[in-house]
Amino acid sequence: MISKETIDKVFETARVEEVIGDFVNLKKSGSNFKGLSPFSDERTPSFMVSPVKQIWKDFSTGKGGSAVSFLMEHEHFSYPEAIKYLAKKYNIEVEETERTDEQKEAANERESMYLVSEYARDYYHKTLLNSEIGKAIGLSYFKERGFTDETIKKFELGYNPDQWDAFTSEAIRKGYKLDYLEKTGLSIVKEEKQFDRFKGRVMFPIHSMSGRVLGFGGRILDSSKKAAKYLNSPESEIYHKSKVLYGIYYAKQMIAKEDNCYLVEGYTDVIQMYQTGIENVVSSSGTALTPEQIRLINRLTKNITVLFDGDAAGQRAALRGIDLILEQGMNVKVCSFPEGEDPDSFSRKHSKEEILTYFNENAKDFIQYKANLLVEEAAGDPVKKAATVRDMVESISKIPDAIKQEIYVQECARIMEVSENVLYNTLAQILNKNKKEALKQERSKVQESMAVVPDEMPDQAQKVNVLYELERKLIEALLLYGKVEEDFEDLILKENEDGSLELEPVVQKSRVFEKIYLDLQDDEIEFTNDLFKALYSKIVERLHNDPEFKIQNFINELAPEEASEISNIVLNDEKYELHRWDTREVYVRKKETSIAQFVSETVLSLRKYLITQKIKDLMEQTLDSNDNQDVIRDILDYQSLNTLLGNKLGRVLSV
Repeated sequence: MISKETIDKVFETARVEEVIGDFVNLKKSGSNFKGLSPFSDERTPSFMVSPVKQIWKDFSTGKGGSAVSFLMEHEHFSYPEAIKYLAKKYNIEVEETERTDEQKEAANERESMYLVSEYARDYYHKTLLNSEIGKAIGLSYFKERGFTDETIKKFELGYNPDQWDAFTSEAIRKGYKLDYLEKTGLSIVKEEKQFDRFKGRVMFPIHSMSGRVLGFGGRILDSSKKAAKYLNSPESEIYHKSKVLYGIYYAKQMIAKEDNCYLVEGYTDVIQMYQTGIENVVSSSGTALTPEQIRLINRLTKNITVLFDGDAAGQRAALRGIDLILEQGMNVKVCSFPEGEDPDSFSRKHSKEEILTYFNENAKDFIQYKANLLVEEAAGDPVKKAATVRDMVESISKIPDAIKQEIYVQECARIMEVSENVLYNTLAQILNKNKKEALKQERSKVQESMAVVPDEMPDQAQKVNVLYELERKLIEALLLYGKVEEDFEDLILKENEDGSLELEPVVQKSRVFEKIYLDLQDDEIEFTNDLFKALYSKIVERLHNDPEFKIQNFINELAPEEASEISNIVLNDEKYELHRWDTREVYVRKKETSIAQFVSETVLSLRKYLITQKIKDLMEQTLDSNDNQDVIRDILDYQSLNTLLGNKLGRVLSV
């Protein structure tokens, strides 16, 4: 258990914009920050962070909350893991009791797999540094590669002995379940036998963006054995190779700072470049580049420089990834190394300054790189040249920005000595074809969704939505202005001398939360939405007892669902900043300029809505009853009250 003092200190110290900034490239937007959603595939920002309120909101998925809830959503941390991560980030000592065997037993499957992976990392690393065989074989290999002690410790490199079950046996002896050793792929189980997947290999831990160990890459050192040179962890609950980039944990801050990411092929390429001083480098770990991997980079920068070997295989690999990068709306350059060199070997022979100079002089825009490569192959062959031109236009069609498309068409026409009109016509054909295919897929999805959606009463849907919005507005008023004192004009219902009813205005000074609470009490109104009902009670109680009420403190005490809803409510109006409506001369009224009006309008609207529903219910009763006199009298009374509330609401709206 983590002590309350540690948790309080973490919440006091952690800054939501700093925490999220490690995962998302945030840019200033008014008093807030905005960026691309880390939870969906998008090209325009819908992710908002409020430093003032210390909360975040993702408008594309509806998620939101505090720094802790972000880590729980994005990194799938448990609550204690999120607290520990923040404590480590802000150098806060964690006071806690050691995990008992019972607590290990109670840990959920995902967390157990992380624990096993962390143990494996430590085991491999200690074996490398402390055992005689580890130093003689594993450490010698890394030293031959030119890795320093600091680098080996930084990347937590390791070694697994060339024995059938050295790691597996030790892990079981330490209390880790064979079931989780198998599920993470660390151990292979066949009938009653179990053995190490990575026996006799040097180990490269693969981290998530937050530093969690997801899996491993292992390189065999005995070339005489008939086994794959490199072996990765298999797919598991925590490791999906298509969604992971090796080195992203170490590179993320420098990628955002330099506004560029170098993309290489292997583990040692990353480590060697990092050791040289070029830290904004990641690797696809020998797998084909995927859209998910590109989107990881896209959160941090729009610029990628692809670095590949100088041989034909490396050049072809570069071409395969280009279109995927372009589809994500990113800027891509390609840089090849001299024949026989790769990022690893080149970094060992040159200083940081020399390497960066080489990149600056040799990195080409994708259109230039592709043209130079394909033109050589198509030299003297008109048919091949035509195919090359079409290939290049196919790549240009992947770019979502129309202006960039036009610039690249002009560049392609110049390089390939083809008229721009021909290229524009070809581009139009490709785009139309792609549009038709996309439309066809969209129609198919719509038809599928319509087939499974049952008929609903339009009235009923509208009824639920209206009530939901009004209750939501009351929660918003409590959160944003609960402690604010305002002059509220109440219209008191009085009977005239002739017996008719009229409204008499009375101005009273009151705090917003007191006004809402008393109005709802007077009319015996209760929230119908369970989540809003729970939040209402907690907010009113907190506002009553805490003179220093702050959303950022309150939200830290809530369940994830409640915290997400509060972020959704509080930052709802901030989405207008994302679209910059003010630049189009569309101005959104700020509620702060008319708090009393906003509160009164919402309460009155809720009253009027509930009375209207009551009248509808009574009218239905008249259809089922023979004695309608009392019911009709009630209907007339409610209609009279509804008319008065309508007049009162009209008066508030005209203020």
